[in-house]
Amino acid sequence: MSEQPRIHADAAVETGFKRFGRYLADNPVIPLIAFLLLLVVVLEIMRPGIVTPFRAGRDGIISTFWVGNLIKFAIPLAMLAACQVLTMLTAGIDMSAGILATVSAFVCATLAPLIGVTPAVMIALGTGVVAGLVNGFGVGIVRVHPLIMTLGTGLIATGCLQVYQRFVISTGTLIPETLVWLGTGRTAGMPNGLFVFVPFAAAVLYLMRFTGFGRLLFALGSNEAAAKLSGVRGWQVYLALYALSGLIAALAGLLYLGMIRTPSLSLANPLLLPSVAAAVIGGTSIFGGRGSFAGAIVGALILRVIDTMLTLLQMPEGARIAFFGLIILLVTALYVRITGAR
Repeated sequence: MSEQPRIHADAAVETGFKRFGRYLADNPVIPLIAFLLLLVVVLEIMRPGIVTPFRAGRDGIISTFWVGNLIKFAIPLAMLAACQVLTMLTAGIDMSAGILATVSAFVCATLAPLIGVTPAVMIALGTGVVAGLVNGFGVGIVRVHPLIMTLGTGLIATGCLQVYQRFVISTGTLIPETLVWLGTGRTAGMPNGLFVFVPFAAAVLYLMRFTGFGRLLFALGSNEAAAKLSGVRGWQVYLALYALSGLIAALAGLLYLGMIRTPSLSLANPLLLPSVAAAVIGGTSIFGGRGSFAGAIVGALILRVIDTMLTLLQMPEGARIAFFGLIILLVTALYVRITGAR
């Protein structure tokens, strides 16, 4: 047999693999959905004999109840992941997102019995916008690195929240009924939080793909110097970006408040690092210029399924945290290996 046809066949196979890899890189949601389904299958095979918050009974884990709970707990995580996706597009990050969500929830719960629900919600959302503007000023005008700027803002917000607590500790708290309905209620088996999250997700996806602002985010992340030479006023984009991120974080905090129904000084803080992980797993590059909020949504679902698996295995808290971090690293490395993404 001639070697020439074999060489051509090998070249065709190699070219096919490269095209497939590029296709997966351009469509990161596809391998993520496949991995999510694989995790669900593994979870169903496990069938542990215990009842958990993600499970209605002992006959099998997959049910409308379980899917609804999975989505419910993934919604605030996916919203905070949106903060990371948008800021990572410009090679930044928002390390203040978790504490801003906590501040928003605490301010709303403590002001609601004093000034009413609607003003309390508006002020709570306003705190996120103001903190975001501070971040945008530091990143876009003062030129502080986003990691340092947002981390510092988060620490300042934590201190301010502790001082604020001293003045409202005796006034009590009130969780708005609308937030409780969104956080805990169900319609046709699905969480009511979807009434907020679906329009929110559609808006973020539209902003990233079809608006000038979204194109500016990609341009700044791909090559900031070239974007500025093209006439882009980077400081204005950064101000708008981090103000938007602060608003999203505050909104996520309000939804999480309605879900947990107990305001605290660390309510949404544990969601910060998972939100970063969801964005990275979803195909967003920490070096800027490439990102997918759809991928981040699936990434949030993956993390929630993994967290459920660790709970079902009854792992000690320390081992759960370590194993959770290891799985995040492995999933990210596997995704990069398969898709060739960087």
